[in-house]
Amino acid sequence: MTLPFFVYGTLRPGEVNHDLFLRGRTSAEEPGRLADAVLYDGPGYPYLVEEPGGGVVGGELVTALPEAYGALLAELDRLEEYVPGDPRSLYERVERKVVRAADGVGVRAWVYVAGPAVAARLRSAGRRIEGGDWRG
Repeated sequence: MTLPFFVYGTLRPGEVNHDLFLRGRTSAEEPGRLADAVLYDGPGYPYLVEEPGGGVVGGELVTALPEAYGALLAELDRLEEYVPGDPRSLYERVERKVVRAADGVGVRAWVYVAGPAVAARLRSAGRRIEGGDWRG
């Protein structure tokens, strides 16, 4: 299944991992919002934690070029330390509806959310990023 990615941290345009992973490999990058989620501060990057009624996280919907999609998906999974089915994964890649800021249309996208153990730790002792935007 080919879906855009919703990025909210170091993969956003202007951030360090955007240039390393996405530059020249996308056909569209547009502002979007993910509801029922909150951000927590991490060591140089944010964690998104799903929380019904919790808030809205801002970021970008990034559509990969078709010829780059497979390799990019694998590279982003490695970057986010996501291994399908592994409970030790730092993040999980999940499909969620993200709203495009330009027209309010909901788009299905891949989102990297904090893995269960990480999310539990953040909920109990993490520092929440108010406003849902890592850039402040």
